[in-house]
Amino acid sequence: MQTFRCLLVDDEPPALDILRMYVQSTPMLQIVAECNHAMAAFELLRSTPVDLMFLDIQMPRLLGTEFLKTLTHPPKIIFTTAFRDYAVDGFELGAIDYLLKPYPFERFLKAVHKVLELEGKFSPSREASSPPSDKFLYVRADRKMVKVMVNEIRYIESLKDYVRIFMPNHAIITKQTITSLEEMLPEDEFMRIHRSFIVSIRRIDSYNQHAIFVNKAELPVGPLYKNELMKRLHQLGHSAA
Repeated sequence: MQTFRCLLVDDEPPALDILRMYVQSTPMLQIVAECNHAMAAFELLRSTPVDLMFLDIQMPRLLGTEFLKTLTHPPKIIFTTAFRDYAVDGFELGAIDYLLKPYPFERFLKAVHKVLELEGKFSPSREASSPPSDKFLYVRADRKMVKVMVNEIRYIESLKDYVRIFMPNHAIITKQTITSLEEMLPEDEFMRIHRSFIVSIRRIDSYNQHAIFVNKAELPVGPLYKNELMKRLHQLGHSAA
């Protein structure tokens, strides 16, 4: 199996830790170096062969997008950033993909598969490996990145610029929009039922035309989401309360 030599470039240690863990969990990837700013990456690329660079955008001294413009023969690029506004710039520069922090392992692996497809090393019909069954994601809480197991999430509540993630024995509050968190979750396991709520479908105990019930919590069903929710629940064999 061909291995891709990877350079990780990010000025935030927690983000670099997560990226390193993801790369080390992917057999076809090999880390050759890590840098915390663009100029260090520039010097390394002059002497070290790199096939794939995971590049943060918002960094001191020089933005990742501006750094990429300086490279005559850049490796393949996957941008990693907390800022959605840079997506267009990233793709115009020829990036393979654009990972919006915080991103789960599934989303990371999807980006890597795009690189392999371009190289003719991967076909979805004969995928050699799949994301681990214990899916997880990281969110920022209490000034650190906290690991959240996807199968433990009961439901998520929007609090304007924050969300509260409810799990069996505790809840986590993180500064993130509910829409951005919705994009990180598996579509076949979670569903938006209201502008302020996302629910784990398998955690639904009962429901009626106006609400669903998860354990002792009663969550409202918004009119825009009602028809799709009822359709999904009927397909799964739920009976209305």
